[in-house]
Amino acid sequence: MKDELDNYLDNHYIHKSNWLRAAVLGANDGILSTSSIAIGVAAASEFREPVILATLAGLVAGALSMAAGEYVSVSSQTDIEKADIEREKEELAEMPKIELQRLAQIYEERGLKKDTALQVAKELTAHDALGAHIRDELGINEISQAKPLQAALASGASFTVGGALPFLVTLFLPVKSMEYWLYALAILFLAFLGALAAKTGGSSVLKAVLRITFWGTIAMALTALVGYVFGVNLV
Repeated sequence: MKDELDNYLDNHYIHKSNWLRAAVLGANDGILSTSSIAIGVAAASEFREPVILATLAGLVAGALSMAAGEYVSVSSQTDIEKADIEREKEELAEMPKIELQRLAQIYEERGLKKDTALQVAKELTAHDALGAHIRDELGINEISQAKPLQAALASGASFTVGGALPFLVTLFLPVKSMEYWLYALAILFLAFLGALAAKTGGSSVLKAVLRITFWGTIAMALTALVGYVFGVNLV
């Protein structure tokens, strides 16, 4: 019974949300960004070298940008969480009775009777007042708590993996009609990624695949259009 209680999240997916979001976003952006760059340049050039150079530059810059951006973004969230926790500490020290009533009100709004809610609030306050308020008033817990380094590494690494796929296409597939090869394989990669993410997260596979391939097609089509329009500069 104890093992079952300790592993109660094994059948759920919410505890995967932080790293899964960063990894899926990174890989999706890696495939889509580098493929779009490669398609745009391939549509404008008859030579392999400009396509390879542009795709490699997009891959390196994109991976670093994703990692840095994710770290800064999640760090900002962490700073907000820490500031709220410090504010909560001060409030507990300065007005413990009001904070107790506030906690009881939260439990009452969740469905407990008034007396029961107050009793629960008292017992949790006696056990760990700050922990109770962080969890139930601020909504911060171990699952949702921001982890900047984890998010940055997951995002940067997954972008690199995703971007490496279209980069390999530019290295080995024929230059003629390369933009069509890039589009077809990028859509295949995106569909696989969408299905994998949906399966890992326990959501609809079909919905995820349709969503990611639709928007991927739009992005790559617009980039190819730019390449065709301005292609005279590169040919």
